[in-house]
Amino acid sequence: MAAQNKVAIVTGASTGIGQAAGMALVKAGWKVAFAARRADLLEKIVAECGADKALAVVADVSKPESVKNLFAKTKEKFGRLDLLFNNAGMGAPPVPMDELPYEKWKEVVDVNLNGMFLCVQEAFRAFKSQKPQGGRIINNGSISAHAPRPFSVAYTSTKHAVTGLTKCIALDGRAHDICGCQIDIGNAATPMTERMLKGVAQPNGTSMVEPRMDVQHVADAVVYMAGLPLESNVLTMTVMATKMPFVGRG
Repeated sequence: MAAQNKVAIVTGASTGIGQAAGMALVKAGWKVAFAARRADLLEKIVAECGADKALAVVADVSKPESVKNLFAKTKEKFGRLDLLFNNAGMGAPPVPMDELPYEKWKEVVDVNLNGMFLCVQEAFRAFKSQKPQGGRIINNGSISAHAPRPFSVAYTSTKHAVTGLTKCIALDGRAHDICGCQIDIGNAATPMTERMLKGVAQPNGTSMVEPRMDVQHVADAVVYMAGLPLESNVLTMTVMATKMPFVGRG
């Protein structure tokens, strides 16, 4: 199927990685539903991409009815679904785990894990019911799916869980031509990583300014993964700033 006939949903798409990946997909010929909680930012993106190629949907992935509405509006406008980039996520304040409020833990779990699962469920339903059957789900994992940062128990726990979710998608999706993928990103230059320019806590108790990379490299990787035929899959990919302290962290 030509790229111009393919349809994607990108969550967490109003800024950062989601915005960059969604716009890169549009540039590559995809039709994209941009989903996030801020309507004003989404509308600016759609205006730049063109209403024939892009759709803005205000959505909170932690709420089942909001997720259902996102997928219904995408199908209503574009007719089918070929890709879900499960990108929406959040962190918690960097505090010792015994000081993290349960409410904040639950908020992170609801977005980073439960929200991803809700989107996966709706994507499976769409992929299984359409003709031709099938599609691809790319989960945004993280470097934290492999190794934690100090004081990141909620974020790191959910990102480890995302890896299990990805593997279950890849396994359970086989019979329906559904591919499960995960992209683990380290230090992309987005608003979320601005704090790294002032120094972030290291495992040895020091603080260090960490190198970042252009977010466009992440977007290009998502476009590559998305463009593969369903007979091929990138199960996991790590895209990281070369000099960030990941390999040998500790």
